[in-house]
Amino acid sequence: MGDLLHGLLQVCSIANLTWCTVGVISGILVGALPGLTATMAVALLVPFTFGRPIIESMAMLLGIYCGAMYGGSISAILIRTPGTPSGAATVLDGYPLAKQGKAGKAIRMATVASGIGGLGGALIMTFLSPVISRAALAFSAPEYFSLAVFGLSIIISVSGSSITKGLIAGVFGLLLSTIGLDPSSGYPRFTFGSMELYGGLAFIPTLIGLFAISEVFINVEDLLTREKTKSKVTDMKLHWSELRGTLKTIFRSTILGTFIGAIPGAGADIAAFVGYSEAKRGSKHPELFGTGLLEGVAAAEAANNACTGGAMIPMLSLGVPGDAVTAVLLGALIIQGLQPGPMLFKEHLDLVNAIFAAMIVANIIMIILGLLGSQYVARIINIDQRILLSVILLLSVVGAFSMRNSIFDIWVALAFGVIGYFMSKYEFPTSPILLALILGPMTESNLRRALIMTHGDWTVFFTRPISLAMLCLAVISVVTSIRKEQQARVIANDDNITS
Repeated sequence: MGDLLHGLLQVCSIANLTWCTVGVISGILVGALPGLTATMAVALLVPFTFGRPIIESMAMLLGIYCGAMYGGSISAILIRTPGTPSGAATVLDGYPLAKQGKAGKAIRMATVASGIGGLGGALIMTFLSPVISRAALAFSAPEYFSLAVFGLSIIISVSGSSITKGLIAGVFGLLLSTIGLDPSSGYPRFTFGSMELYGGLAFIPTLIGLFAISEVFINVEDLLTREKTKSKVTDMKLHWSELRGTLKTIFRSTILGTFIGAIPGAGADIAAFVGYSEAKRGSKHPELFGTGLLEGVAAAEAANNACTGGAMIPMLSLGVPGDAVTAVLLGALIIQGLQPGPMLFKEHLDLVNAIFAAMIVANIIMIILGLLGSQYVARIINIDQRILLSVILLLSVVGAFSMRNSIFDIWVALAFGVIGYFMSKYEFPTSPILLALILGPMTESNLRRALIMTHGDWTVFFTRPISLAMLCLAVISVVTSIRKEQQARVIANDDNITS
């Protein structure tokens, strides 16, 4: 504890606090813009750290990391467009809250949950790094496959009112994930001779199309066919009773997010959906998820922000980045002449504690800025809808293009905008497609690697304890989700009969 306090004193100089604040603000702005990810923001600003003191540089980069994770929730809530992939789960309840005039309340909930999740992840990182790192090292192909299967089991939870339609959407997403080069043989699949598809469907343009552009099409149709109405922000305050009701969910998502973040390659998007699914599974009213529930926003945001601390654990203690952002941060440390790994803790313990402290300070700054700015940001929804839809479409096109500077990605986004439009019209959920696109390649590649390792022995998934535990959790998740859905349907039918 004394070492951490010393690190806090180092970070709390005027220069370090200033650069950390600049990083958080930059991260929030980047995260809120569709298509601009935390990885891109950190990578672009690494050159600005050349020649600067290491603590000052890391405070800014970690501020960007934490700010961008939170920033993705702002556009997810206001315009149904996740600013970052990890914000996709926040859309499920955040956007319905905004449509009810509770955008300010939803953003404040996201701010508090993000802050608590980020702080929790940072504290767990500080005190349990060696233990969690050893657990993460135990993961190989069978464990990653089982983790992916557990993630896919969440499709049941995010399917909305119809599990059948959710499964159809999930299978469609899995089929889309097979586009590109075969992960084992390198043979092109379903590319139809297009070089742009050799790397598979780009995730960001697909996400933008399914959520943002489809919503533009739906709202344009409403403008043309219905009487004009204007959304208004009517509820800005987040009451203590509302926050208190979500604390259990926030703490559970924080632990889940930190652990998932510590597994190299898992990522915040998986953590957000797992946190959301577990909140829904443990709720007494699972049928309310997806209709505008603060608990849903809290679950997703706490989990994806806790991932920041989790992903730093293997990067610092083992030299193995937990996600794409920490891979860039690893490079930034190496540029500064430091080699992350066990020797970093032995030779530069003061610096390690300063990094831990910078994560804590960045999350505190993020909470303060988020709460101060929420009432102003939420009023974006009051802008004339014709102007707002034009801006959303423009940002969507720019965001789709910016990932690879490819016109093809714009067409992908527009195509999925049309698909998303018809899915909404016929009440098919879009989240299962994204979940399948994230986890499909992970499932396939690790299944084949595991079978190659064992010469085709399928029992490897059931004889390794972590793999077996993950598969058991997947079965439990599916069974309990189906049972909860059936119970909710029975209660709803009884209420209809009574009324």
